[in-house]
Amino acid sequence: MEEDKKLVSSTWRVLAIVALCACALLGVMFASKSGAKQAGSTEPSATTASKSESTKLELVDDEDDPLSLWTNDAPLKKELVSYVKSVTDESSPDFIPVEDRVATFDVDGTLLNETDPNYFDYTLLVYRVTEDPEYKDKASDFEKSVAAKIIDQNENGTSYSELPVEHGQAVASAFKGMTVDEFYDYVHKFAESDMPSYTGMKRGQSFYLPMVQVVQYLQANGFDVYMMSGTDRLIMRGLFSSELCPIDVPLNHVLGSDESLVGSNQADADGLDYTFGQDEKLVLGGNFLMKTLKENKCYIIQREVAKQPVLSFGNSSGDFAMDNYALSNPKYKSAAFQLCCDDLERENGNMDKANKMADECKEFGYVPVSMKNDWTTIYGEGVTYTGGAQKVAEAA
Repeated sequence: MEEDKKLVSSTWRVLAIVALCACALLGVMFASKSGAKQAGSTEPSATTASKSESTKLELVDDEDDPLSLWTNDAPLKKELVSYVKSVTDESSPDFIPVEDRVATFDVDGTLLNETDPNYFDYTLLVYRVTEDPEYKDKASDFEKSVAAKIIDQNENGTSYSELPVEHGQAVASAFKGMTVDEFYDYVHKFAESDMPSYTGMKRGQSFYLPMVQVVQYLQANGFDVYMMSGTDRLIMRGLFSSELCPIDVPLNHVLGSDESLVGSNQADADGLDYTFGQDEKLVLGGNFLMKTLKENKCYIIQREVAKQPVLSFGNSSGDFAMDNYALSNPKYKSAAFQLCCDDLERENGNMDKANKMADECKEFGYVPVSMKNDWTTIYGEGVTYTGGAQKVAEAA
């Protein structure tokens, strides 16, 4: 009997050891598989994967060609790849330390569809003032007049020099009192509306996929990427935090025009005379502060990034100051790129504007990007341009 007990005990010990070894082996195999996935920079993160699934836009994941949506003859593809190899090679005289690899991107017209039938933030205001059932009857005469100018621009191509600043003022007042999160939610909902001149795409999906690849390529090579928009920064942060957005970037890297923020109980008290309470929230204060275009982009970059960029990407003369700021970097090799809206089949292009931009690129030393000739796709499979967004493109 005693020998039987010893035999049973010995058997259980052997079985336990075998089980432990099997668990250990499985753990090693799982870790190896996970590590293999994490080792390549092209494996999407959980956040990226969820965004990619929700956008349903086709981004080619090719570790051998991270700019696979660009034609091989595209000037940007040739110059940017050469540039990145040079500045990331520690043995190169052009090497840039990781902490100084700063790239700035305009958004509308550079990363995102610019005019369908107008800028994302312009169409947001028109919806708020003329269609939103919870606000349209509360809209001020000033807000209505600004919306009317935008609609006139959309329909007739009328240009209003005062519109950029007036629009900023109208946005500030039309959303006054919302918390920042409530405003983001509002932008998220608007981003889910259909693009009027396209089939198969929501507003929040209207990112140029070849440019998305540029952002991801730079991020994979240690660049800090900043979005530098003339649009209200809170609108941009709402757009970039949407699940439809295919770009992952920290919201403190999304910069733009400014409106006031105040304590929810602050009313008209000056910030120097008021102490924010522990039971309060920050809300939109109703005052427009600054339009971040032209020279103001350089000011915001220095104020908030505190480093001079080495790369700049834009699409209009409003981005030239930012481009020149990068090109004047005294410490490092730099470059600037400008998009030319020359695609009339897949996008609401404008050849006069595109040709002018190409000439200005030659004059000022920017690398031109042809949307027609340099990109194998713009929005991916299943998205078709149906026309109808030409008026504001002609006025721009």
